[in-house]
Amino acid sequence: MATNTRCTWLVLVALPLTLSAHVHAAQPSLRSRLLSTSSRMHMAERNLVGRPAPLFEAEAVLDQEFIHVRLADYGRKRGQYVVLLFYPLDFTFVCPTEITAFSDRADDFRDLNTQLLGVSVDSKYTHLAWTQTERQLGGVGEVNFPLVSDLTKAIASSYGMLVAEEGVATRGIFIIDPDGIVQHMAVNNLAFGRNPAEVLRILQAIQYTQQHPDELCPAGWEAGDRAIPADVIGARQYFAERAAEIPE
Repeated sequence: MATNTRCTWLVLVALPLTLSAHVHAAQPSLRSRLLSTSSRMHMAERNLVGRPAPLFEAEAVLDQEFIHVRLADYGRKRGQYVVLLFYPLDFTFVCPTEITAFSDRADDFRDLNTQLLGVSVDSKYTHLAWTQTERQLGGVGEVNFPLVSDLTKAIASSYGMLVAEEGVATRGIFIIDPDGIVQHMAVNNLAFGRNPAEVLRILQAIQYTQQHPDELCPAGWEAGDRAIPADVIGARQYFAERAAEIPE
């Protein structure tokens, strides 16, 4: 019983500590500041995995134009997966590296029937200006997916991603299946960005297990790897074969 209690506390404490306040290079005093207890509790409670993704509609920028985005349009209507990418602000330091990295891999996501959506609390006009700024100047140039304006902060709040003290969203990412169910969510500390290749790997694992409900994806699974049969005999055979492949 003591071991279970310790594990529970580790989960409750470790998750909020990854959700730091937004850091600007011009504000070094914020580097060591944590969210208030109320904000940490609110964000920790928003575990949406296995639940319907909160619906939203908002203005966005794509191809130098203002468009209207509705999350519901990508799900059952088009049968698409959605990768929802929250980030703090345009014209900052880590954010353009993330947006351009995902934009450069947009075709890979599209090949997996998946729509990328970037979301920040900036206005649509700021998004437009950012996409009109060259990469070498800290802009993002042409982005191959919509940048959604969450100026009211309603979207970030509904997903539990809003850092109230700073008025920005954390680096949260959600993978939503065509039925509108959140299959994956992850949140980074704001000082470091995310890897599109890892998000693609997880997306492929989600799609594989949904297409093969009698199989499971082990740690580090990549497309083309063997999966684990979801039964005792099959799993035992998988473990035996895997152990035999490991050199002594």
